[in-house]
Amino acid sequence: MDFLLILEKGFFAAIAALGFAAVGNPSKAAFRYVPIIAFCGNALRFTLMTYAGMNIAIATFFAAVFAGFIAVGFAYHARYPIEVFAFPALLPMIPGQFAYRSILGTIRFMESTQEVAQEQYLPGIISNTITALLTMFALGVGVAIPLFMCYQASFRMTRGEAK
Repeated sequence: MDFLLILEKGFFAAIAALGFAAVGNPSKAAFRYVPIIAFCGNALRFTLMTYAGMNIAIATFFAAVFAGFIAVGFAYHARYPIEVFAFPALLPMIPGQFAYRSILGTIRFMESTQEVAQEQYLPGIISNTITALLTMFALGVGVAIPLFMCYQASFRMTRGEAK
């Protein structure tokens, strides 16, 4: 297992998550915890995809659940809603490459006047679109599981009653 490659993926995800967190004008606690959550989630996703052979959607689901539970712990400690930490940390896991390829394929499909060329673009468009949508769905459902499981605790966390 190439440990440095896992660290690299997690590091760049942490930097991206900091940028996403800064957009929302969050608390100072978000700048401490969001990069840690992003690092752990992306490192897990990369590890599952590379070394366990999982596809991107399933690996994203497990990474989102894992990151969501980490966010629950940090939210409890910092007394902020879970969403403040979870959402910016998960944004680097959005499958931009697949979405880009599906849109580019669609544009090339529409520009092509030859039927044979159009038929060559269709499998790539469908495959990339389905992969992007399933990965986004897995990301949303994965982070929702810890949020729903700790729904009542989320209200107590922000009021200092959780102990």
